[in-house]
Amino acid sequence: MADMKSGLEGVVVAQTRMSKVVGDVGQLIYAGYDIHDVAEHASFEEVAYLFWYCCLPNQRQLASFEDNLETRRGIPFHVMDLIRATPTVQSHPMSVLRTAVSALALGDPGSNDISQASNLRRSADLTAKIPTIIAAHDRHRKGLETLGPRDDLNHASNFLYMLHGRVPSEAETRALNLYLVLLADHGFNSSTFSARVTAATQSDIFSAVTSAIGTLKGPAHGGATETTMEQLSDIGDVENAEAWYTQARAEGRRIFGMGHRVYNTEDPRARHLRQAATELGDVTESKWIKIAERLEEVAKQDPYLTDRGIYINVDYYAAPLLNALGIEPDLFTTVFTMSRIVGWTGHLIEQYADNRLIRPRSEYAGATDLKWEPIEQRG
Repeated sequence: MADMKSGLEGVVVAQTRMSKVVGDVGQLIYAGYDIHDVAEHASFEEVAYLFWYCCLPNQRQLASFEDNLETRRGIPFHVMDLIRATPTVQSHPMSVLRTAVSALALGDPGSNDISQASNLRRSADLTAKIPTIIAAHDRHRKGLETLGPRDDLNHASNFLYMLHGRVPSEAETRALNLYLVLLADHGFNSSTFSARVTAATQSDIFSAVTSAIGTLKGPAHGGATETTMEQLSDIGDVENAEAWYTQARAEGRRIFGMGHRVYNTEDPRARHLRQAATELGDVTESKWIKIAERLEEVAKQDPYLTDRGIYINVDYYAAPLLNALGIEPDLFTTVFTMSRIVGWTGHLIEQYADNRLIRPRSEYAGATDLKWEPIEQRG
């Protein structure tokens, strides 16, 4: 029997300079920088530059980089036509985004070019255009006029403007920027792995990112934030949190937003999202953040969770934070995509630069001695 690792758990398949996750101590490093320093100081644009160019930009480089992203925010007519043609009720935003990103390749005559210079240009294109796609679809399904991007707003504030039709407050922009920074990369997670598998075949960057979006859509990965919000909605009120938790535990139900495949302690990103959500909740008077705070208090008193190292993860406070920003729950995973695109593309640049086909083996568990029967003799 082969030495099989179900789900490839613990198997190292490549090296990366992107991020390092140390689960037993709750540490996350972005290209050499501790996530706590990054969370306190970085803009999302700086993180993108760090991942793509392996260093932090100086003022001149950052200004040029931001200008480059701003000029790429508009989406082609054929993609806008596709968005307007989607059914407004049954089309999940992640399905629309996956299809629109794939469609971007149709209007790009050099989409099959996988040189580093080409991939850097298309990484900027994808990062700049994905927020425009998300906002355009959300306004289309609500019967609202779609809004073009503005060149006087940064990445986070421009998205909120296109989504809501108003320039966001500094507090709202700061909260979304922090969210985008914290979710930009996280080791060889499922969507990053699927992107690199696609790139390893020397397929183009649009195909690789489309693979990643399809992977992120799953509720066991990016979709967990939406499910966490559904949980808070089910609780409904702060006063219900303890009774809801007691019943959920008695029924053996999973508490969404708690526990992580890698971390045996609190997710290091969670503390920053907790603080940002609390501050934003004071401004927006969001009851969902209050419910999340109370539910966490109750959960911390449960020895079953603490003895097993089950703490809140990045999804827990991300859900009420995004809700407080006026973002619909079914858009949560698309906003995750807005962030993770810079991590995915950084990994893809790595993969293309030092490529080897990713081809794991499987262990066959079926029969080996069956005899072929002519079709007329089969029962």
